[in-house]
Amino acid sequence: MRHLTLASVLLTSMAVTTPAIADGHLMIVDEPLELTIHMHHKRYPSYNEDWPVEQEARRLTNIHLKNATVGSNTDNSGEAINLLLASGKLPDIIGTSRIKDVVNQYGPQGAFMPLNDLIDEHAPHLKAFFEKRPDIKAAISAADGNMYYIPYLPDGKYGRAYFIRYDWLDKLGLELPQSVDEVKAVLEAFRDGDPNGNGLKDEVPYFARQWEELIRLVTLWDGRSSGSDTYHDFYVDSGQIKHPYAGEGYRDGIKNLTEWYAEGLIDPEVFTRGSSAREYLLSEDLGGMTHDWFASTSGYNRLSSEIEGFAFKAFAPPASISGQRIEEHRRIPIKPDGWAIGGTNKHPVETIKYFDFWFSPEGRNIVNFGVEGVHWTMEDGKAIFTDAILGTGRPVNSQLYELGAQLHARGYFQDYGYEIQWSNEFALEGIALYDEGDYLIDQFLGVAFNEDEQAVYDKYWPSVRTYMLERQQAWILGTGEVEADWDAYMADLDKMGLNDVLAAMQSAYNRQYGG
Repeated sequence: MRHLTLASVLLTSMAVTTPAIADGHLMIVDEPLELTIHMHHKRYPSYNEDWPVEQEARRLTNIHLKNATVGSNTDNSGEAINLLLASGKLPDIIGTSRIKDVVNQYGPQGAFMPLNDLIDEHAPHLKAFFEKRPDIKAAISAADGNMYYIPYLPDGKYGRAYFIRYDWLDKLGLELPQSVDEVKAVLEAFRDGDPNGNGLKDEVPYFARQWEELIRLVTLWDGRSSGSDTYHDFYVDSGQIKHPYAGEGYRDGIKNLTEWYAEGLIDPEVFTRGSSAREYLLSEDLGGMTHDWFASTSGYNRLSSEIEGFAFKAFAPPASISGQRIEEHRRIPIKPDGWAIGGTNKHPVETIKYFDFWFSPEGRNIVNFGVEGVHWTMEDGKAIFTDAILGTGRPVNSQLYELGAQLHARGYFQDYGYEIQWSNEFALEGIALYDEGDYLIDQFLGVAFNEDEQAVYDKYWPSVRTYMLERQQAWILGTGEVEADWDAYMADLDKMGLNDVLAAMQSAYNRQYGG
């Protein structure tokens, strides 16, 4: 396979021509137009004019973005946008993580431009998208009915799944667990049965890279841990906004997880081991079960060359205590990330046309796959990565970030075809299993507050959320008893304002979605 260095890719991309779009039909202006941009994400704390994807977009549209990022010395996008707002000088384009709340709060005050009319009159691809997906249009609209940002829109349905060591099950003569009791029995066998065969009781039955994936297990007791792909989020139950950490199923789930933790069925370092947990515990032949992403987790089956028989594959969600099989996590169709037009932008028409470019067939391919002829080629109507991407042995998504592709602080529609190409047969097999079982549940797409609702949320929610998480971890670690503490816990949540927050969210939800 031919390997290209990043430097050679950068140079080569500048010289690439694309005959299919060489007629200039994507040109927005005849003469180069410079627009300033603030772009901030923890993976890329400032906009890079030399990204190959940006260079290609510049060549095709004649729009030249110039870096005006504020707060590049922090990886916290919230801090960066606050610094930008405090400066009083907004650039033409603002792209950042969690931009939704910022623009919906300050857009009606004039800090950001409303996009509805601009889209209707000058952005045919965006207009067609929102006509096809009115639910997304409703989800990103502010309380005044205007859209103030173009979001990053993930593609595909499936994200995380339950994974287990099939080879350990075989060694211990066990079947795939189908119920809560069977999950516990399997984890006990992993703890006690020495499935890695080293004579030590060192196995970690259940582990998680993100400790929140431990809390995800409350679904086995008919609880909820989140309503979206964002941890600790609210959820919708028959048109009513609720929070999972105030439900009886959650209470019962935490009670049982506390027992599992005390019995050594859960990684004792689940709250502290962090993102290295999967790499370390699987590479050392110690980890037995987790809940994690299909593609990246399935990739660990490469360890079969080092650990005899190693097989870490997805299995169907176990039935809860009421017999329900659900997968709570799925790819949300819309993220609160993306970009907006600054209120003082003197070229709003050209800017919305530039936003629209990324939703054109050509722009969508570039933003998802990189530069045609360098990073991908068109085969049977599909963009297929070249060896410049697939031949490096490096994570594909990391390479794409370096090229300026798949950036979440840009408004674009992801193409799941980019991920399928580096998903191995184990991931695709697992996705097919979950698709056949139809385990996914609906997601909460968020709300846009008016000024009064925002004030209630800001006043109460931060302290309520902190208290919830403190009690959650304290219970699991053995401080207090869930059932004995529950009534006092619920009373505390009420005193702290949870019900006021829920009322504000319900008001916003009813207005936004016609409840």
